[in-house]
Amino acid sequence: MPMTKQRMDIPLKLKSVSDNGEFEGYGSVFGVKDSYDDVVVPGAFSKSLETWREKKSLPAMLWQHQMDEPIGIYTEMKEDDVGLFVKGRLLIDDDPLAKRAHAHMKAGSLTGLSIGYMLKDWEHDRTKEVFLLKEIDLWEVSPVTFPSNDEARISDVKSAFARGELPSQKSIERVLRDVGLSRTQAKAFMAGGYSTLNLRDAEDVDSALNALKNITF
Repeated sequence: MPMTKQRMDIPLKLKSVSDNGEFEGYGSVFGVKDSYDDVVVPGAFSKSLETWREKKSLPAMLWQHQMDEPIGIYTEMKEDDVGLFVKGRLLIDDDPLAKRAHAHMKAGSLTGLSIGYMLKDWEHDRTKEVFLLKEIDLWEVSPVTFPSNDEARISDVKSAFARGELPSQKSIERVLRDVGLSRTQAKAFMAGGYSTLNLRDAEDVDSALNALKNITF
């Protein structure tokens, strides 16, 4: 039975980003479970990409999923052994927002790529307790500051505090990792606070907590 969903994100691992705004990376990776227990399987994009080819077009490149904020064009999309490979060009000479996105990509502060899509076919793997996404109708691929999986975890923690509840240690630890800490730093902080950290680690925790405070919803 078809179902819909608007977003799926992965950390932005650029293969390259050039001075003229061209970049390469992956909009989706096969076989990796996200925080919603979804796994994209090889071939999931094949029908959608064929439809786009027939139209002699490609999905849009948007800023943070905003339909009224295109920031460039994709010149290539294909499935390979890793996932959905994308190659695009930010219109940095004509669009100030694209220039801003380019600067953040080069600086490493733009942290995710997110696909917008309709899910056409899926099944639940009871053995692995995951949802296998078998056919995806791709609409757009957006560079995003915080991938939605990260946003969902951060939102869960903030909502728990707002309800007067104490979030689980695991959820807080994952949020600390989402906003910049290593696994070791996050675990050490949760286990014993600042007393377990060296000076550099403590400075990293401060930066991560400040980043968390500045996130709005």
